[in-house]
Amino acid sequence: MSTEATARLPGGSGAAPAPDGAPGPPEERGHTRISDRVVERVAASAAAEVRDTGGAARRLLGVPRGGEEPEVHAKIIGQVAIVRVAVSVVYPAPVRQVARRVRESVAGRVRELTGLDARQVDVVVRRLVHPEEEQRHVR
Repeated sequence: MSTEATARLPGGSGAAPAPDGAPGPPEERGHTRISDRVVERVAASAAAEVRDTGGAARRLLGVPRGGEEPEVHAKIIGQVAIVRVAVSVVYPAPVRQVARRVRESVAGRVRELTGLDARQVDVVVRRLVHPEEEQRHVR
C-alpha cells in the first residue's frame, strides 16, 4: 500500500481564475501528490551517484539476481519522508564516511526534487566490494 504526500503548488488545476484573469489564491489552485515510489527512485538515483558505492545485489532464495542499484524503501507521512537505502561500499573506502555521504545526498535530493523533508535516512551497508569486482559490473 502506497502512501502519498499532498502539496499545494501554484498553477495546478482547481478554482477558476479571478474575474481580472489572475489565478486564485494558491491554496485553491490544486494538489500535487507524491508517491512513495517517486521518493524511492529519487533516493536510489542520489545514492548511486555517491562515490565508492554500489548497489545491494538483489537476492532470490539467497542467490544474487544481479541489478547493482541501491535498494530503497520509502514511506511518506505528511510532508516527511522516511527512507531506507541499502548499498555496497567499495573496499577500502571508509564505510561511515560513505554512509554519511549517501545520507546527505539522499536527504538533499529528496528535498530538492519533491519538497519533502527526509528527516530519517537509514543507510544499510550490505557488503564490501573489491575494486576488481566492481569494475567487472561496470560496462
